[in-house]
Amino acid sequence: MTVATPTQAPAPAPQRAGRRGRRGGDGPGRGRLGRLDHAVSPYAYIAPFFILFFVTGLFPLIYTGWVALHDWDQIMGQGAFVGAQNFVDVLTGDDFWTALVNTVSIFVLSSVPQVLAALAIAGLLDHKLRAATFWRMGVLLPYVVAPVAVALIFSNLFADRFGLINTLLETVGVEPVRWHSDRLASHVAIATMVNFRWTGYNALILLAAMQAIPRDLYEAAAIDGASGLRRFVSITIPMLRPTMIFVIITSTIGGLQIFDEAKMYDQYGRGGSDGQWQTLTLYLYELGWTRADFGRASAVAVLLFLLIVAIGLVNFAFSRRIASEESR
Repeated sequence: MTVATPTQAPAPAPQRAGRRGRRGGDGPGRGRLGRLDHAVSPYAYIAPFFILFFVTGLFPLIYTGWVALHDWDQIMGQGAFVGAQNFVDVLTGDDFWTALVNTVSIFVLSSVPQVLAALAIAGLLDHKLRAATFWRMGVLLPYVVAPVAVALIFSNLFADRFGLINTLLETVGVEPVRWHSDRLASHVAIATMVNFRWTGYNALILLAAMQAIPRDLYEAAAIDGASGLRRFVSITIPMLRPTMIFVIITSTIGGLQIFDEAKMYDQYGRGGSDGQWQTLTLYLYELGWTRADFGRASAVAVLLFLLIVAIGLVNFAFSRRIASEESR
């Protein structure tokens, strides 16, 4: 009897790992490409913003500073280099300081009531109201209306003669107010336009922050016997501090740059016969397009930019102090 001997299996053919790896996409070249993509992709995604900012923001700002250092005419173009002479002429003139006082006055009369009214409206909308979406969209409608339309309507409401406001005042036996002649009255009228447009917008921002507050805090306070006003003061307002700082900063920047409402407050758009409500932006517009002095107009623009930056830094320092106190 014969016994079959097992046959030895043939050895497997060696695989060509190097060539297959290069063809399959797993080689060193593919790895380097992946690492490059991982390193470059984030910068490629954010590059459009910085390109747009450079074209529409940084370059005009730098070019404005360059124009402010020259005697620049609207028709003749760039003239001689004058250094800081344009800044000296602007700062030593009375028109700049009058416009600055008017700007700050209108800013205070608009920003402070605006933030307080927005906080109150947001507190009302935070409750369970019927047709809540309707009321929330309703407070945003003034923001959608064109600024020119708002200015034209309110300029007629605050007209010195035949205006609705003065007509109502005469009905109750009050002397009519000279809304276009008196400095403070004109500031109140223009601030009313600004408040009408921006109060609802800020109210929705504060409402979004209110709805993010945990409801457990209100329930615990209600169990302890705290009233609605007490819960609003002790819980809502402290939790809204970061959002309040954001609203204050944005309203500050917008208030210092006010132009449309002051420009359209009368038919001439010059800030009053004696500059009663001429703001810094109106003064800048007059220098550049009425007096054709781009050099001094650019100097005013640079000074306004520095003023906004200074107030922004103060707000930033104030917000950091509040944040540090909260962390403690």
